[in-house]
Amino acid sequence: MKSDIQIAQEAKMEHILKVAEKIGLQPEDLELYGDYKAKIKMEAIKRLEDSPDADLVLVTAITPTPAGEGKSTTTVGLGEALNKMGKKTVIALREPSLGPCFGIKGGAAGGGYAQVVPMEDINLHFTGDMHAISAAHNLLAAAVDNHIKQGNEIGLDPTRISFKRVVDMNDRALREIVIALGGPANGQPRQDGFMITVASEIMAILCLASDIEDLKERLGNIVVGNTFDRKPVTARQLKVHGAMAALLKDALKPNLVQTLENNPAFVHGGPFANIAHGCNSLMATKLARKLSDITLTEAGFGADLGAEKFLDIKCRFGGLKPKAVVLVATVRALKMHGGMNRKELENENLEALEDGIENLEKHIENIQKFGLPLVVAINRFPQDTEKELELIREHCEKMGVEVALSEVWAKGGEGGIELGEAVLRALEKESDFKFLYDTDLPIKEKLEKIATEIYGADGVDMTNAVQRKIKTLEEQGYGNMPICVAKTQASLSDDPTLVGRPRNYRVSLRDINVSAGAGFLVALMGSIMVMPGLPKRPAAEGIDVDKDGKISGLF
Repeated sequence: MKSDIQIAQEAKMEHILKVAEKIGLQPEDLELYGDYKAKIKMEAIKRLEDSPDADLVLVTAITPTPAGEGKSTTTVGLGEALNKMGKKTVIALREPSLGPCFGIKGGAAGGGYAQVVPMEDINLHFTGDMHAISAAHNLLAAAVDNHIKQGNEIGLDPTRISFKRVVDMNDRALREIVIALGGPANGQPRQDGFMITVASEIMAILCLASDIEDLKERLGNIVVGNTFDRKPVTARQLKVHGAMAALLKDALKPNLVQTLENNPAFVHGGPFANIAHGCNSLMATKLARKLSDITLTEAGFGADLGAEKFLDIKCRFGGLKPKAVVLVATVRALKMHGGMNRKELENENLEALEDGIENLEKHIENIQKFGLPLVVAINRFPQDTEKELELIREHCEKMGVEVALSEVWAKGGEGGIELGEAVLRALEKESDFKFLYDTDLPIKEKLEKIATEIYGADGVDMTNAVQRKIKTLEEQGYGNMPICVAKTQASLSDDPTLVGRPRNYRVSLRDINVSAGAGFLVALMGSIMVMPGLPKRPAAEGIDVDKDGKISGLF
């Protein structure tokens, strides 16, 4: 089997103008970035505002394992299949981060014969959105320390600054640092740190903003810290939100690319789902709905993270009402959740699979809490046996959920026809979408609801210091926001070692911060880090470029 990058490099891409024409976009609607990438102009987005909306389908997954689930691959392949079936379908995905690209996870352009292209561009610099977000974020960080150095008129307490710096790379050495060393000319020394760019509040703002004015308003609302008398300090008070918006002017526009089968795809915005809200931009999703009959979008990691945040945050802010959900699972990942050793996954093991299916069942229950029709997609691998596949089918049938095989990695759109047919049947069912919680509930109650109903925990533990912080946030007027939980993606719990469906446990709330510009509170649970590190042998070691500029090793 050819590698992902080999398949992508052999693709016969169409000019992006031809791809755009398939969904009714004209040359004057596009800003070209070469022959195969384009941004959509704001004038075109505005012109389409009154067009009817397509049915919206969310693709999510079980709790991920190192064995892999193939959520983005399934999204792309399902889009190919539905287009083959005569349904005008557009997909909307997130942009990859350079961190995992060079780390352990790889890129995020799909895989096999279900990819978006040009794959190398999308996974690397693309149209410069990530760089613009990093620049806008670090401009504000620089303004914070400059304000203190230049007299600190606002009275910003250097020990209560919550706004860190960012870089789009996995670099654990930058998690905790000391800045402004070297004497008074360099500013006031203080403890600081870096986050990865995709965890930046500015990434979240870009993905939730409706237009440039909304973007600027949200940027102004960012809280960078507190004064000596515990009052919040915003970017608007530092007077740099206009300059930040100027840096983000082009990044705000959705990016148009294509699939291997030359179908349109929007790839825009890329917040991680374990430390941010895990969805592509609201603007790209809404635009895709104006230009299709069915819009497919994905949300990062398992349904306890990306899907919950998509439904409780993105849909709430964007007024979206999804019609159905696809929940991706693999036999091998479920066997790992059942305690099977990764090195033995190619062997049939019905007992381990039976135990691991509990994880799938919990995610099914969670999606059903939101009142949405559901299809389980089994991302099939060659070593999966008929007995194993039948066992999953039996469990899904007991829960009243349809299940379909997906073979899009090996066969492209043709391998997604069975799944496409199941999705079309799901779209005919009644959807009674509802949020998990009311934002007017106290912060502690919202946290308890997410932890007990979605994660299956018995409750939330928090220190006195965290409880005081919650009280302060409510007193400052931030209590009626939705919650974006940052926790491990490797477990339904906040402990990455608890696989399957953990029971009889509590989650630990380590800290909580306000992302006032994005409009939500960020709750950090367990030992989650907002700056990942590289593995012992990072993927970067296998990436190269030859004398002709041809890249190898990306996946």
